[in-house]
Amino acid sequence: MSVSETKAKALAVAAAILDKKAADVLILHIAKLTSIADYLVIGSGESERQARAIADHVSDVLKAQGHPPLSIEGASSAKWVVMDFGDVIVHIFQKDIREHYALERLWGDAGQVKLPEERAVKALAPARTKARPARSRKRV
Repeated sequence: MSVSETKAKALAVAAAILDKKAADVLILHIAKLTSIADYLVIGSGESERQARAIADHVSDVLKAQGHPPLSIEGASSAKWVVMDFGDVIVHIFQKDIREHYALERLWGDAGQVKLPEERAVKALAPARTKARPARSRKRV
């Protein structure tokens, strides 16, 4: 797989994570630091249910693109889910677990890949809905 295809896969993972409203999504380029993968994609969920939903969605999206995961660990407890896509490793944490292990600090020498602007904006600002006029009740 070419460098641009691998980066596109990492961006697809990040987009899928953001689809499920994950927080603090980060892509680290680790190819120069290790041979285990080219990219780490990290995201946080608020609960076990959300972390599991994020992992399931990432798996489904990448399978549809022809990249099924080689392995998935931790999905049953969903406190820390690790998904191996060969050249892209995905870590989905619950917030407190992510803070404890701090992978960002461990891989501090890695380059950070910027997320596309529209994705970053969507992740930061919740969608606003148009306010409906209040319904009045008929008095009888």
